[in-house]
Amino acid sequence: MKVTVLGASGRAGSEITQELAARGHQVTAVARKPEAIPAAPGVTAVAGDASDPVALATLIKGSEAVISALHFDVSAETLLSALRQAGVGRLLVTGGAASLEVAPGKRLIDTPDFPEDWKTMAQGGIAFLDALRGETAIDWTFFSPAAFIFEGPRLGTFRLGGDQLVVDAAGESKISFADYALAMVDELEQHRHGRARFTAAY
Repeated sequence: MKVTVLGASGRAGSEITQELAARGHQVTAVARKPEAIPAAPGVTAVAGDASDPVALATLIKGSEAVISALHFDVSAETLLSALRQAGVGRLLVTGGAASLEVAPGKRLIDTPDFPEDWKTMAQGGIAFLDALRGETAIDWTFFSPAAFIFEGPRLGTFRLGGDQLVVDAAGESKISFADYALAMVDELEQHRHGRARFTAAY
């Protein structure tokens, strides 16, 4: 499959790019500093600024899907506009965990232990998801990670969820970047959460 990864030099983006390459996909890896993108077979590193929808449309044209690993400094409408202009019908987004429910009607961001200095970025992710939920033309997927995403090994096993935080027997919600990337590429290939949000954790 021809896939464009935005933010491909970042922690999640680089893991997703490597997972795509390992499975034989043809990847256009976009970053402001393409030299920071790890080299891999089938990966073409390209310099690009995702904040310009016209320029971005040129970069992604011909792709079958776009995976965004950006940090919500680019709006949902900017990305959706670029996909429409380029004629790309599918968008997968690395999301945040803040809007996952820990109890009916209660989100992770609403809990007293949620760090205050994370809230601004978290609100950006919540607004992004809300914007996607109003989109009916592009087939989007918003992938919220576990509450704690960390550098660690690729275990290859995890549990999937929808809008509720997935926790283990100890009440912890965590996943490695490597397994997050695995779940993202599984979703690309298996297409189980069209126009929906999902999550994954051990």
